[in-house]
Amino acid sequence: MQAAPTPDPRSGPPAPGQPRPGDPRPGERNALDAEPSAYLRQHAGNPVHWQPFGDAAFAAAASRDVPVFLSIGYAACHWCHVMARESFEDQSTADYLNRHFVPVKVDREERPDVDSVYMAATQAISGEGGWPMSVFLTPAGLAFHAGTYYPPRPMPGRPSFRQVLEAVSEAWVERRGAVEENARSLAQNMGQVQLAAAVDVSRPPELLDAGLLPAAVRSLAGSEDPDDGGFGTAPKFPPSAVLEFLIRHAAVPSDTAGEAREMAGRTLAAMARSALFDQLDGGFARYSVTRDWSVPHFEKMLYDNAQLLRTYVHWIRLGGTAGFPAAEAADVAARTAEWMLAALGLPEGGLASSLDADSVVDGEHHEGGSYLWTPADLEQVLGAEDATAAAWMMNIGPRGTVSELGSPLHPGRALDSDEVRLWQEVRGRLREARARRPQPERDEKVVAGWNGLAVAALAEAGAVLDRPDLVDAAGRIAGYLERVHWRPEPGGPQAAGQLVRVSHGGAARGIGGLLEDYAFCADGFLALYAATGAGRWYALAEALIQAACTRFVDGGRLADSAGESEQVVSAQGGTPGLDPFDNATPSGAAAFAGVLLSYAALSGSAEHRTISANILALVPPLATRAPRVAGWLLATAQAALAGPVEAAVVGPPGPERDALHRALLLSPSPGLVVAAGDADDGGTPAEVPLLRHRTAGPGGEPLVYVCRGMVCDRPVATAEEALERVSSARP
Repeated sequence: MQAAPTPDPRSGPPAPGQPRPGDPRPGERNALDAEPSAYLRQHAGNPVHWQPFGDAAFAAAASRDVPVFLSIGYAACHWCHVMARESFEDQSTADYLNRHFVPVKVDREERPDVDSVYMAATQAISGEGGWPMSVFLTPAGLAFHAGTYYPPRPMPGRPSFRQVLEAVSEAWVERRGAVEENARSLAQNMGQVQLAAAVDVSRPPELLDAGLLPAAVRSLAGSEDPDDGGFGTAPKFPPSAVLEFLIRHAAVPSDTAGEAREMAGRTLAAMARSALFDQLDGGFARYSVTRDWSVPHFEKMLYDNAQLLRTYVHWIRLGGTAGFPAAEAADVAARTAEWMLAALGLPEGGLASSLDADSVVDGEHHEGGSYLWTPADLEQVLGAEDATAAAWMMNIGPRGTVSELGSPLHPGRALDSDEVRLWQEVRGRLREARARRPQPERDEKVVAGWNGLAVAALAEAGAVLDRPDLVDAAGRIAGYLERVHWRPEPGGPQAAGQLVRVSHGGAARGIGGLLEDYAFCADGFLALYAATGAGRWYALAEALIQAACTRFVDGGRLADSAGESEQVVSAQGGTPGLDPFDNATPSGAAAFAGVLLSYAALSGSAEHRTISANILALVPPLATRAPRVAGWLLATAQAALAGPVEAAVVGPPGPERDALHRALLLSPSPGLVVAAGDADDGGTPAEVPLLRHRTAGPGGEPLVYVCRGMVCDRPVATAEEALERVSSARP
């Protein structure tokens, strides 16, 4: 694997975790004041002597012969703020922590490689996971004790943070040998898990068993909540990747297609009508505390909203159901896209990461404070008559479901036409009133991969909703990623370029992108190419894919990151990590398999098709045993089995070609890859190989060429014929 990125003149100060000239030795003071991360800066005023994650902090721990206390969280995390106020701002606790440990803070959104390995360790040690994550490490980076939130005083089943610190310090001093042996054993076990999940991309691929996907649908049906939608019980997270699989499966005739369609529709409808969806401004919260989606955890994340926007757009393409019509989904999609751009858009061109869960009301932090309403609040804005109707319609009662500040607006059901009309009349007034309230803070870091997710979602939303402004927005974000995050090697091959994961204020710095960043961005660029026909985006996707193959394939094995820190590698038994499971976003491996499948169809590359097929070898053990954490692998497998179907729209630019192009973009066919461009007249070859050697009709009229599995139909000139060819090309 290649090393982590070297400092770039455009990057400004040294990367996070690297010492600066004149700095005190690590551990002598809180060293987060110069960090760009909003989350780290939130802790810069703590009396805890926080250090950024890096070699210097671990060297200090070795020099002092003390453990590292690793605290991982993110800016929008409510319980991270709570633990900070209760413990990290407490002088006595800070003094003990500084004396007996080297405290290290990590923003999980900037360093998902660090977060992933220590989350696995936390789950193995404690049986639970989440944020804030609290992990105790040897100076070599091996975990030996871990948990999540610790209160300032003991609670039933949960010790206080001070009790944990004292017990860990005592064990380190009195039972060092046993502590280090347990840490080594855990690291070795984690290494064995990584070996079991390894993907060898160099071997001949095996054929994918088509029977696995209906079996996965039936397995998902066993954990579905048929009453309230979603899977399992509270807390409920939006299952974006699983919904993508179900929608793709529903688009292909089979015995389980109808079941997949109904399951997806129930969950999409439930979320859209719930408090998870912001009924005033649009956009989705991170998760629901309750089974019926009525009490959300209020942080709003770019990655959730980008994925859900795309999912609702794909539901529209599928045609919806009677229980959740495409028209209702279109309203949700449009409002989500508009919220993303308005609330997260940055002047430099990228999208910010999140809005906090908390708002400051009367000088105190309140979770969801900006979003909660009482009947009196409604009456003050709407007057008595409209307030009574709105309160009944939107479940606002005298007792707040979240706090004394009230309840979130949500109908929890489909509104009838009269209610829709009333809601449209009062919503604007309520939005204006809420805009005058204290607003949650925004984490303005730009994460490359999450912006790639947004590019794909906005490009497809613009095409399906006939909203050119959304396609233009996708182009602006993509341009920012190209300008700020992508570093091509001057005069060198595409494979030598590098993507940087995070930027602040228009300057990229920190670690190189992970596999997921390359995959999400390349997928976004291909979606933007499909929507616009602009070869620039195909070329950029190709460059990222070639660079990813160089950077993340080592000795035939795929890894999630390149140039991992020594501590991260040690913590997982010296084995490069690959996590095949979806988390809040699709797994990097699954996303890479998907974008390679599309790229291979556009380019004709057998090499990239083989790598994709080898990643899909992860599907068989996960399809029935763990489909809820393998949604994107299953969605990619569905696309592979259904195609990929290739559609090339060739002819002079104009309304006729545009109509054919848009008709294909509206097709729900999984695995459909669309390219549009001028006819190949034998002069300069088309940028996209799929368009080469394709000609327009004898009168210059545009034609559509549809192919699948190295076999092509005769070209057709109408949208109806093209869509029929696409449908019949599926197995």
